[in-house]
Amino acid sequence: MDFEPLTNLAFEVKDCALVAIATGKKAQNLRELRDHLQIIHPSSIYYHFWGGLLKPRFDDPQFNNDFAIWGHYELHDNVLAERLAVIDPTDFDDLDALRQEVIEVVEERLEDIQHPVWVPSDSQFNFIRSQIVAFDTGWRIEIPENLPDLVSKMSVGSIFYHMIDARRRYPKGVDDFRAWLNSFGDRYKDDCTKLGRIDPYFMTLLELRRKLATVLRTCFRGATI
Repeated sequence: MDFEPLTNLAFEVKDCALVAIATGKKAQNLRELRDHLQIIHPSSIYYHFWGGLLKPRFDDPQFNNDFAIWGHYELHDNVLAERLAVIDPTDFDDLDALRQEVIEVVEERLEDIQHPVWVPSDSQFNFIRSQIVAFDTGWRIEIPENLPDLVSKMSVGSIFYHMIDARRRYPKGVDDFRAWLNSFGDRYKDDCTKLGRIDPYFMTLLELRRKLATVLRTCFRGATI
């Protein structure tokens, strides 16, 4: 495996909330957005790509990140919005690489247009940074074969913490489930491969929970506990 194994201990189920913190940075046009992107804290990039999963969102679901949503609804630039919407943060090793991809998309669009649109002050892009607050649910999983049933009962906050936020805590974008299964040596190597094929970005947390539970049931079908 390409990540550091854990010790073979019980899996501790955590829940979390993503706290939004104003940065004071705002953009009224595409150039200002580009300039702020170059210096904004990495946790702001994280929030604007992943934060929408943990908050109610009534925008068009085809736009999964806040940059694409702003481009579509405020700048009315569907070309920009579509280019930003296809960026998958799981394709990048870290937030700085993701940041650079967004900047490149914005700069390419700036080259295409002569006069960037200015939006009213109440429609400007507000940069928010995030801080995750995690807490212990008290749930423990001693046996991997019990994962499918428990995962299906987890809160969406737990799914976010263990499947998405974990990718910041392990190299190569590994989630907590694979990290734990790896602590058993090669026994669950094939199962980790199946879990690694799940892309958590282009789905809701409810969909991700169902997908994860389904894959885990496939992994452990017929297993004797």
